[in-house]
Amino acid sequence: MADVGLGLIAIGAGLAVGLTGLGAGMAEKDVGAAAVGAITENEALFGKAMIFMVLPETIVIFGLVIAILGIFVMSGM
Repeated sequence: MADVGLGLIAIGAGLAVGLTGLGAGMAEKDVGAAAVGAITENEALFGKAMIFMVLPETIVIFGLVIAILGIFVMSGM
């Protein structure tokens, strides 16, 4: 039978990626709407808008790093 600790680590890793993805999606919709509105008024803001569109995605990368660390470090691999 599988160890309960490994199952809890897997659940924690899934929550780390899933919840950060959900949070980034919620932030992305607000930032995206504001970026499109800004670009329609002034096309010179395209570069700044793209930078602000990328920022919420870094949260997902951090969640993925935490999940990978949790799986490999805590499980003893």
